[in-house]
Amino acid sequence: MARAMVLIWTCYCVVLATKCVHCLGVNWGTQASTPLDPQYVVQMLKDNKIKKVKLFDSDHWTVGHFAGTGIEVMLGIPNLNLKEFSDDYDTVEDYIKENVTDHLRDHGGVDIKYIAVGNEPFLKAYKGAFEKTIFPALKNVQKALNKAGLGNKIKATIPQNADVYDSGSAGPSAGDFRPEIRDIMVKISRFLDQHNCPFMVNIYPFLSLYENEDFPIEFAFFEGGGKGVQDQNIRYTNMFDANLDTLSYALKKAGVSNIKIIVGEIGWPTNGHKQANPKMAQKFYHGLLNKLSSNKGTPRNPGYIEVYLFSLTDENKKSIAPGFFERHWGIFRYDGQPKFPIDLSGEGNEKMPVGAKNVKYLDKQWCVLNDDMRNLSKVNRDLEYACSLSDCTSLSYGSTCNKLSERKNVSYAFNMYFQMSQQSVEACDFNGAGKITNRNYSTDECLFPVELMSGGRRNVAGMISFVVGLFSLLVIL
Repeated sequence: MARAMVLIWTCYCVVLATKCVHCLGVNWGTQASTPLDPQYVVQMLKDNKIKKVKLFDSDHWTVGHFAGTGIEVMLGIPNLNLKEFSDDYDTVEDYIKENVTDHLRDHGGVDIKYIAVGNEPFLKAYKGAFEKTIFPALKNVQKALNKAGLGNKIKATIPQNADVYDSGSAGPSAGDFRPEIRDIMVKISRFLDQHNCPFMVNIYPFLSLYENEDFPIEFAFFEGGGKGVQDQNIRYTNMFDANLDTLSYALKKAGVSNIKIIVGEIGWPTNGHKQANPKMAQKFYHGLLNKLSSNKGTPRNPGYIEVYLFSLTDENKKSIAPGFFERHWGIFRYDGQPKFPIDLSGEGNEKMPVGAKNVKYLDKQWCVLNDDMRNLSKVNRDLEYACSLSDCTSLSYGSTCNKLSERKNVSYAFNMYFQMSQQSVEACDFNGAGKITNRNYSTDECLFPVELMSGGRRNVAGMISFVVGLFSLLVIL
């Protein structure tokens, strides 16, 4: 009997350990000068045993790469499509046919599980721009899924920013939806519940730290330091638990108690702010993934939590309106190479994740400040121009390239513009101030990147190699 109990307990522990692996997903955005090819992304996800990916659009070519991979996919419908999807049901039906149904039968099919309608549509910064279109769009998408016979397998949801609810200065039990959107949020929550769709929320402890210098830094992590928040008989020691339970109370007050909650985005940036670096990111993910692997959940949400990390790779063309860090959320760099050790398996083994393999880059050349340029005041306008059309966020205060010399600052800006312009010779002119070199100016802390080769250029290069090889063979014959 004792041996049987040991066996049962062992099996139970294995189930718990693997549950976390299966509930772990990752966001992959493509707002980059040259997005990483989907074939590399599929390889990275498989090698790191990540079973789920959340996309921000439904690009047919991209989604097709996940056919037969066993990777669960969440499609995205951008906010700019919400009005059309709310007004024109025929458009929604066409979308489901072309972007969902068609993928289910190709090469073993794409395992589409959710469709994310919009993205944080009630964000305060949008000033109500999507309040009238988001709910009709959600209803139309789920209706079209049901009509196509897919409603039981694929569910629509809305990724919400955590600012849709609040508890004021009280604890999570005071949680409720924001007064100005409460009516619509109650309707959406009840609709999701009635159709067995999940409620999705994006939680960012880093942003609380970024927006409020008095925010207790220990509360953003999971070590339990600091005084925490006392709410009735519960003491919250981290923001993640407090935030999720605030949502639970808000949903309960909306008449929804048993709806599945998914964390659609959570992560920590590695650049663009003094608190954004690989060391802090590693600390955050260490605590988060340990928590998820324990399957303890939160005080009001016991059990495992489905989570999508944000994000897979850096995106150097994202808007920096929220902050310079916006382009540096990736666990991997722009080229799919890892930044820091992380335990993605949930097995307690923290190590460098497997990066993208056999990635193709443009030529190993850089654009830097010409050695003959001595009066740096003459290149100020060129510097501003280069940064305005590329990505100089790594030069900002507290970032990895913030300690470069004045000349290397200019070189970094020139090179970013040059690389993001696909190494066009004209992009390294700067009225004679720039020069192309084969010397890599990178330091231990600051990377001077080389642009990725786009899929189209790889195809052209492959065709040229094929033609040259064929011609050589004919000459020999």
